[in-house]
Amino acid sequence: MDRGAVVPHAAALVGAGAAGAGIALAVTFAIGGFGTTKTTQIREITIPSTSVANSTTSSVRFGELTIGEIYRDVAPGVVQITATSEVVAPADPFVNPFGPTVQTEKALGSGFVIDKAGHIVTNYHVVAGARSVLVSFSNNESFKATIVGSDPTTDIAVLRVDAGARALTPLALGDSDRVQVGDEVVAIGNPFGLSRTVTAGIVSALQRQIISPNQYTIDHVIQTDAAINHGNSGGPLLDMEGRVIGVNAQIDTGNAGEQGNVGIGFAIPSNTVQTIVGQILKTGHAQHPFLGVQPEPISPTLARLLHLPVARGMLVAKVDPSSSAARAGLKGGTTQVTVSGESYLVGGDVIARVDGRTVSSLPVLRDLIAGKQPGDTLVLTVYRSTKGGTGWKQMTLHVQLGRQPSSPSG
Repeated sequence: MDRGAVVPHAAALVGAGAAGAGIALAVTFAIGGFGTTKTTQIREITIPSTSVANSTTSSVRFGELTIGEIYRDVAPGVVQITATSEVVAPADPFVNPFGPTVQTEKALGSGFVIDKAGHIVTNYHVVAGARSVLVSFSNNESFKATIVGSDPTTDIAVLRVDAGARALTPLALGDSDRVQVGDEVVAIGNPFGLSRTVTAGIVSALQRQIISPNQYTIDHVIQTDAAINHGNSGGPLLDMEGRVIGVNAQIDTGNAGEQGNVGIGFAIPSNTVQTIVGQILKTGHAQHPFLGVQPEPISPTLARLLHLPVARGMLVAKVDPSSSAARAGLKGGTTQVTVSGESYLVGGDVIARVDGRTVSSLPVLRDLIAGKQPGDTLVLTVYRSTKGGTGWKQMTLHVQLGRQPSSPSG
């Protein structure tokens, strides 16, 4: 059974996709399994939509299409992915008395072709830890795939198969920034091993946040009520022009004991996918900038009660001692206080602006960091309490961003 991911109430911001506040959800990765189930639960190269798939390399037509037309044009470019891995089962006097033993696990997911070179996009969690990956096409032909690169922070992986160009139907990436709530969408994937199943629905919400396999936050996620189940992971979410606007990744099952679709699915936006895939195709991996602070957003009420120097900004609760923020001299909080039932670590610096822009929320701060590369500099306008706590001193700190650790805990 797949591991679920829970969006925490509050967590440390330690990178461009770091964990922030959110409501608790019983969320599970939409990867499927059979046999023994697998328990897995940016200035970079950019891929223009026309280079991913254009009129000479894809059968996709643009303009409003029916669901049937979208399926006919797009389904040949959607693949089924079977990932095989090996795990060591520990000795157990009741279940495995002759252990430890090595067991083979297989997991089922989806993916889609992005170019005539045989590159395929899927979720990281579909192929994480896989010893071998098999990709099956709509004509029942299967190919062994190599993993070109993967990024657990955004749950994206790129595979490659050695298939003839004429056998490949690349899908075009759309612009997820243009998606609106209420837009009709289509999902194609392999739920429970039922190959190339099409479902339809609408965009239920935008700007959702989900937790990645390595416990960072993925921002700007698309929520849909199109039916997504285990096995849909890595498949495309499409607009009514047949363009990919997201990669289906997780579902909210309502509670951790349920496995079926309840009408709440999440897709990683295509603009994020395009950026990460571009990095992977160029270097084999993706890099994320890292500031190294745990911030708390300031509201006008909190600013008034704590006598802060600004009505909007970020309290610096903690600073990673090995981070670039620490090297630049940023200070964390020293005193725990409770305001309206919420705990805050105060006494540290207050970030008012980043590169001249007021930071009014965690997503704004994450976006400003994500727009940089490791090694780039952020200019922070901060306020620091004077000795004795009688006032505030404004300071400008230049922080050279580092590289994001493999997990928020480092």
